[in-house]
Amino acid sequence: MGKLDGRVVVITGAARGQGEQEARLFVAEGARVLLGDVLDDQGEALAKELGENARYVRLDVTREEDWTAAVAAAQEAFGRIDGLVNNAGILRFNELVSTSLEEFRRIVDVNQTGCFLGIRTVAPEIAAAGGGTIVNTASYTALTGMAGVGAYAATKHAVLGLTRVAAVELAARGIRVNALCPGAIDTPMSNPDGVDPEAVAGLYRKVVPLGRVGRPEEVAALALFLTSDDSSYVTGQPFVIDGGWLAGVALF
Repeated sequence: MGKLDGRVVVITGAARGQGEQEARLFVAEGARVLLGDVLDDQGEALAKELGENARYVRLDVTREEDWTAAVAAAQEAFGRIDGLVNNAGILRFNELVSTSLEEFRRIVDVNQTGCFLGIRTVAPEIAAAGGGTIVNTASYTALTGMAGVGAYAATKHAVLGLTRVAAVELAARGIRVNALCPGAIDTPMSNPDGVDPEAVAGLYRKVVPLGRVGRPEEVAALALFLTSDDSSYVTGQPFVIDGGWLAGVALF
């Protein structure tokens, strides 16, 4: 018996990285999953691999019409929606004074506005199904600052604010809302330039108390906890998964 038997969950940014691992784990735990992404080839291949309990739909989280279409696709395929994982996001490395307005707005559009649109569009469907869960992907940087990722950190602080407000507003409708706050996770987004994995690992061995970069499967396991009944009395909270990075830097 799976932890998500009978549930239908929409996952954004599901074609690779954390979203892919969340989709794999959720299906393994009995859920039917709508995979949303703009990486069509990867998303369609993953849905095909996962079988009849998965469907792929192109979902640009910045577009209202894409969200409307995604809800319609989930309803047509599975008849209901019980959960949402707002996983889609982008990361750009730049100091604030060198960040163009265009770049800043693009990061806000995907990370912050995309999360807002997901909550606004999908929450009524979850409520209509009798309640459920929303998991928003924030970041370690939602709780601190980090040089070089100012625009990204700003949006993740905003995601955490949205999470807390949504948790309060949606509680009466039977919807729990929580936030994942990953630190350094080994995904294509965190290493867009394809830096040697051993070099990346060496960096985090120096600063993360647990001495390694995180795995997307570990983030997926936390998303499962927040989507399942194991977290039935938890809402409005940030859950840090960072190997101890926020607790303090390991220098030796």
